[in-house]
Amino acid sequence: MKSVQIGSREVGPGQPCYIVAEVGINHNGDIDIAKRLIDLAAMSGCDAVKFQKRTIEVVYSEEELSRPRESPFGATNGDLKRGLEFGLDEYKEIDRYCREKKIPWFASCWDEQSVDFINQFNPPCYKIASASLTDDNLLRYTKAKGKPIIMGTGMSSIEEVDHAIEALGKEDLILLHACSTYPAQYKELNLQAINQLRERYGVPIGYSGHETGLPSTVAAVALGSCMVERHITLDRAMWGSDQAASLGINGIIHLVSYIRQTEQAMGDGVKRVMESEVSVMKKLRRVGLKV
Repeated sequence: MKSVQIGSREVGPGQPCYIVAEVGINHNGDIDIAKRLIDLAAMSGCDAVKFQKRTIEVVYSEEELSRPRESPFGATNGDLKRGLEFGLDEYKEIDRYCREKKIPWFASCWDEQSVDFINQFNPPCYKIASASLTDDNLLRYTKAKGKPIIMGTGMSSIEEVDHAIEALGKEDLILLHACSTYPAQYKELNLQAINQLRERYGVPIGYSGHETGLPSTVAAVALGSCMVERHITLDRAMWGSDQAASLGINGIIHLVSYIRQTEQAMGDGVKRVMESEVSVMKKLRRVGLKV
């Protein structure tokens, strides 16, 4: 199985897990909050930061935008969606700030115009959100940019994943297993599907977690996930639809540490006596094996 090059990092079997801190819309439309979340991602040891980009009038119907929905931005769903959407000035600042903090960033683009918008910043890769997996035109349009693609597989059947891979091809592709409930319940995470995806497609497989805790994400790494994506927030009690399914400051710091410890603990799979065990063996073993 070939690794995928994302910026300066190889992502795939035998490589350190590539940890993505998803800011998503947890910035609540505030560039200062976005920068604090970038700080958190860099400080905790994450490998990249991810945002989301939508052309509101393309992604949502007029009926959906006019639907009543109270938020800090107004009384309709359109007010909310527009309030959460960063424009050119904000993304220029995100790009500048990430370069200052020496952490790569990219985005999941929900429509073709958004792909073009993000492409001006020369991202190291693109993310296809699980919700967009059946959008063949968007898949092909994104692929045509010539960058590696990370595709979420939440809310999707195996037949739908098959179809998406026919559109994308397997070159420079990473699949992320996911359960797209916010927050996801542990009994529905189905981590064993990571093995199915790896065996079926022969491409690097990762995990996009929307659960509230850490153990299952660490388990996904032990199962061979080469990439992990988790939402981050400054405070899980903040206003916003994704905050409760995100990791707070302590959460992401601990997760990165646990993943790195797990990678060390996995070893090479060859059973043998460790050097540190020899003195203990001599002290405690009463009968040795005669060979």
